[in-house]
Amino acid sequence: MRTTARLAMAAALLLPAFAHADPDEYVHVPAVEYGEKEIDFKYGTREFRDANQRDSAGSIGFGWGAKTWWFTEAYLKYHKEGSDTTKYDAFEWENKFQLTEPNKYPVDVGALIELEAPKDHATAGYEIKLGPLFQWDTGAVRWNFNPLFERMVRTNDGESHHTEMGYESQVAYRLSNGMDVGVQAFGDLGEWNHWLASSEQSHRIGPAVAGKIKLGGRNQIRWNAAWLFGATNASPDNQLRVQAEYEF
Repeated sequence: MRTTARLAMAAALLLPAFAHADPDEYVHVPAVEYGEKEIDFKYGTREFRDANQRDSAGSIGFGWGAKTWWFTEAYLKYHKEGSDTTKYDAFEWENKFQLTEPNKYPVDVGALIELEAPKDHATAGYEIKLGPLFQWDTGAVRWNFNPLFERMVRTNDGESHHTEMGYESQVAYRLSNGMDVGVQAFGDLGEWNHWLASSEQSHRIGPAVAGKIKLGGRNQIRWNAAWLFGATNASPDNQLRVQAEYEF
């Protein structure tokens, strides 16, 4: 989330400006498909109970499995607050690394590194996000948990910036028709070594569904969606997020 959006929402909520991630957030998985290309679309919208304001964000990206262990993707990101028009928000370069062979060990492990350049980067600086990606199975149930760390660097806004910690997680059950149903959860905890009070942390959790549409060969559309609810007063009241990938 960029500085101007942070400050506006923080003023409305009387909370620290880093308390909320973007509404189109999603759960990263550690697997990499070598040679795969994809066009990725994400969208999310949420409403804050205290501010009585809706906040929306979306992105479109192109990704490529450059190596058996490295997937790289570039995004153009857009943002909308309240009754404002949708505006270009940032450019993001995402890199995912597969560190273990899938299903060789009890836990599949990967790593994520993202660099984001906001539209107003001359003032806001650049955002770096990184952290490990974990995935494991218990029978027909798949688990994901990703603790992530982010920090604004090279800023010129006169603010003090710290390394902040959040998480992405999901539990999914594979149905006989190939679809997955489960629960997704996201959270923002505050500074990595000095968490906010529990009432000031933002936690979102709710039901999720995922599936894919095969188009022949390696072409397919993979999609997922979740309807999230705030678990604390510092969280959005409700949030809808969707993602669709055309893989070829």
